[in-house]
Amino acid sequence: MVTTLLVIVIIMAVVFDYINGFHDAANSIATIVSTKVLTPFQAVLWAATFNFAAYFYFTDHKVANTIAKTVVEDYITLEVILAGLTAAIGWNLLTWFYGIPSSSSHTLIGGFAGAGIAHSLILGDGILQAINISPILKTVSFIVLAPLIGATISIIITLIIINIARYARPATAERWFKRLQLASSAALSFAHGGNDAQKVMGIIYVSLVASSVLQNGDTMPEWIPIVCYAAIALGTMSGGWKIVKTMGTKITKVNALEGVSAETAGALTLGITEHFGIPVSTTHTITGSIIGVGITKSFSAVKWGVTYSLIWAWVLTIPVSATLAGLVYAIIHYVF
Repeated sequence: MVTTLLVIVIIMAVVFDYINGFHDAANSIATIVSTKVLTPFQAVLWAATFNFAAYFYFTDHKVANTIAKTVVEDYITLEVILAGLTAAIGWNLLTWFYGIPSSSSHTLIGGFAGAGIAHSLILGDGILQAINISPILKTVSFIVLAPLIGATISIIITLIIINIARYARPATAERWFKRLQLASSAALSFAHGGNDAQKVMGIIYVSLVASSVLQNGDTMPEWIPIVCYAAIALGTMSGGWKIVKTMGTKITKVNALEGVSAETAGALTLGITEHFGIPVSTTHTITGSIIGVGITKSFSAVKWGVTYSLIWAWVLTIPVSATLAGLVYAIIHYVF
C-alpha cells in the first residue's frame, strides 16, 4: 500500500537523481566548456537534452535490475532504502562542495548495501546474508576497469585521429574538431543519462516492491523512467561548476581534438557496460578518458597529483557511504 514513508522515499530518490545530474554535469560538459565550443549555459542545456533523450532508447533497464539486486530481498525495507539514500545524498553534496568528481553510482550502491547490512546485524544475522555479492563485486571491479577502458579507448582514438588529420591545416582541423565535439559531447550525455537514471529507477522499483505496491518481477511502471530521466536532466541543467574546473583543466589541458577523443571513449565505454547491465561510474570513465588523451602527449602532461587525490575519493566512496548509511539506519531504527 502507498504510505507516507513510501512517498518520502520516492521523493528522496528523485532528489538524489537531481543531485546526480548536477554533480555529474561536469562529466558531459567539462571538455566542451574548457575548449570554448559552448558557453557553460549552452553546454548544460545541450547535455540535459541528451540526458533525457536516452529515455527513448534505453528500455531494457539492465542497470536498474542490477541496482535492485544489491541487497537481498528479505532485508529490503523502506527504512533501509531511506537510510541508503540519505547517506548517498550527503556524500554527493559533500564531494560536490569540495569539487571532487566522485561516483554517484558507487555512493548509491554503498549506501544501499550499508543500510541492508545494518538491518541484518540488528536482526542478529550475518553481514554477507544481506547483500548479493555478485553485483557488488562486478561494480567494485569497474572502479579500476572503467577508467582503464576509457583511457585505452581514448588513446587509440586520439592516435587514429592524429594520423588521419596530420596533413590538415591546423585552423581547418580545429574548426572541424569543434563541430565534432558537439556530437561526441551529445553521445556522452546520452550514455550518461542511460546509465545513471537507471540506478534510481532500480531504487524506486524495490521501494514499491517493499511496500507491496508491486510484486517482484512485475513490469516497471512507465512513470518511473520518465520521472528519473527528467530529474537527472533538470539536475544537469543546474550545472556543477566546481567539478567542471577539476575535470576540464586540473587533470590535463584539453583541446578540441582531445575533447572529441575523451568524450567518444567515455560514451563507448558507458554503452558497452550498459549493454551488460554493469552500473559503472560515469565520473571514473570520463576521468580515465581525459587521462588517456593526456598520456598521448606525454606522461608529464597529466597532473598525477590531482589524479591520485581523485583515486582516493573513488576508493573511499563505497565504504564511507556504507558506514554513513549504517549509522543513519541505526538512528532510524532506535530513535524513530
